[in-house]
Amino acid sequence: MPIAPIPVTIITGFLGAGKTTLLNRLLKDPALADTIVIVNEFGEIGLDHLFIETQDDNMILMASGCLCCTIRGDLISTLEDLIKKFDTGSLAAFKRVVIETTGLADPAPILQSLLGHPMIVARYTLDGVATLVDVVNGSSTLDHHPEAVKQAAIADRIVLTKTDLQSDVTALRARLEALNPAADVLDAAKGEVTAKALIGTGLFDLTKKTPDVAHWLKAEAYGDHGHQHHHHDHDHDHDHHHHDHHHHDNHNPHDVNRHDAHIRAFCLTTDDAIPSSAFELFLTLLKSAHGEKLLRMKGIVKIAEHPDCPVILHGVQHVFHPPVQLARWPDGDHQTKMVFITKDLDESFVSRLWEAFLDRPGIDTPDRSAMLDNPLSLRRE
Repeated sequence: MPIAPIPVTIITGFLGAGKTTLLNRLLKDPALADTIVIVNEFGEIGLDHLFIETQDDNMILMASGCLCCTIRGDLISTLEDLIKKFDTGSLAAFKRVVIETTGLADPAPILQSLLGHPMIVARYTLDGVATLVDVVNGSSTLDHHPEAVKQAAIADRIVLTKTDLQSDVTALRARLEALNPAADVLDAAKGEVTAKALIGTGLFDLTKKTPDVAHWLKAEAYGDHGHQHHHHDHDHDHDHHHHDHHHHDNHNPHDVNRHDAHIRAFCLTTDDAIPSSAFELFLTLLKSAHGEKLLRMKGIVKIAEHPDCPVILHGVQHVFHPPVQLARWPDGDHQTKMVFITKDLDESFVSRLWEAFLDRPGIDTPDRSAMLDNPLSLRRE
């Protein structure tokens, strides 16, 4: 019997956002029983009162029954070590992994590790990203630290902390919802943040016969701006998209949203099936030309060779999880949907590239044969 992959939840957030406080509370929840918690350094967190027994040099049993371990050198080696210990019987079975990042961490490399390493992909699956935002300092942090903007932009859940100290969070909520329209925004002070609210946000769920793709993609969060390109009027500029955030002067040091202006979130849809070779070339060209600008991409795709068995894919920058083919569509919606969160890459470029590979060229759509002959030319976009 194949071994079911172990879901991994990432908890991130800028310095002082309250990750340790949240983690302390969550680990008391029975939903996180048989969980392994990975942190960067024990010295950076305040979990000492939960430690009851040392397992080895880097693993400590918590009162909740969870195990806590440090990142040994890098995340890959730590995750590999856990699997080796499990396979050899020196470590009891565990159901979930929670990774708590440092406050200054760019979350992209962590996601890349979970999506791109062969052994990691075989034994683990990315369940979701929860990003904490301190509402007292949140706006200032987003203004001055691009890492904090990226943390919020790629999250599946955004957790507001310290709302009991800040009476009005309307503007910050609106800013976060503009950065990441599909993320659920939870208020920690109101008791909205439980283990069950933060886990199970990905495709992995052994209790279901089919994955909840609609819940995972949340394409409806983009409203009418999830363009159906076969009905699309190419006589207007895609740049008007309301998630093309804050068209301010990015060189103005007084522009409080200057980091937000680089982030764009959009969804492309189509009813048409696309040949697998064309779709693979689309992804290859997009990654080779602007992979570093793809903060996150996920989607369900109708492939022409097997239109009744859609393909699920998700990736971060140049690294994509191996495509997963479903046995059938999970519901009555058989439409291709692809969600993109990008940095310094606008929707019009991605959509025009997509149109070229659907053989539905519109105004200024790049020539596909020319792109194949010279993919580096796309970098001029």
